[in-house]
Amino acid sequence: MIAAAAPAIRFQLDTPLLMVVVDTEEAFDWNAPFDRASVAVDSIAAQPLAHEIFAPHGLRPTYVIDYPVATTPSSVAVLKGLLDAGHCQIGAHLHTWVNPPFDEPVSPATSYAGNLAPALERAKIRHLTEAIAANFDASPTIYKAGRYGVGPATAGILRALGYRIDLSVLPHTNLSRDGGPDFRPCSARPYWVGTPGELLEIPVTRGFYGLAERWGGAADAAVRSRHARRLRLPGLASRLGVLERTTLTPEGVDFATQRRLVRGMLRQGHRVFTITYHSPSLAPGNTPYVRNRADLERFLANLRALMGYFFGELGARPTTPEELRALALATTEQPAPTSS
Repeated sequence: MIAAAAPAIRFQLDTPLLMVVVDTEEAFDWNAPFDRASVAVDSIAAQPLAHEIFAPHGLRPTYVIDYPVATTPSSVAVLKGLLDAGHCQIGAHLHTWVNPPFDEPVSPATSYAGNLAPALERAKIRHLTEAIAANFDASPTIYKAGRYGVGPATAGILRALGYRIDLSVLPHTNLSRDGGPDFRPCSARPYWVGTPGELLEIPVTRGFYGLAERWGGAADAAVRSRHARRLRLPGLASRLGVLERTTLTPEGVDFATQRRLVRGMLRQGHRVFTITYHSPSLAPGNTPYVRNRADLERFLANLRALMGYFFGELGARPTTPEELRALALATTEQPAPTSS
């Protein structure tokens, strides 16, 4: 798995940095079994709606795209137009069940790429990388596993294929119930995976706020233990403002909650923030978060409110994963050269 215990990079920042990462993928029924035939990418045409909100702040989202998006001419045309105009970055996003080679059974467990045999995980990432390189005129260096599905071999595969940044870690979260990774030991602070200067991990912005926020994961583990769940302590802790865990996203999280999260994480010393969402949410009817036009208006209003909060009230600066990596390189003490 992507290393969890590596020390966080100590950025010296007076103001927060904000980036946007979009899981750019086909539409499918989230309540149905995974299906290799679900590859519709019509929602990609709606992505410029968000750019109208980002552009005034100089914010360039990173679209991590999966195989159906990377190989469908209509979706390539939309995203390459944004890329060529300098309005975004492109990375890779692996959905195993719609990404060749198709040598594994389709199941919840195999939807996590890190559960595949290393040779098959590498082959899938290589096919995706080559498809993006062919259709976008550049090989991607940014990776985010679909369903956050990294495994023991992922970091080595990414380094071998030329990736410099991973975005797959979902901090403080256990996905092992259906075979996924356990990220409970991971924080939301960026860190180097293995040798400093090679693979940068930028976790999803997921964290805590409330009276017990300073104890973070330890407090969360206590209120979510089996005995605590029997006593309904997680809900009680949330209602009383003791501890709440959430993700920085306009999907299913209202602006007031996101503002509380950001304030809590700022108090804990976080300065790097990532807004994440799924590309199909820009077209009603594709995700549980945006079922109709009214939901879409709320989604977009949520994004506008976040932009106003970060860039207006907090004085944040926009960034991208590659720009953050450059800053991390400048921040990280490089090993002294050995004498011959």
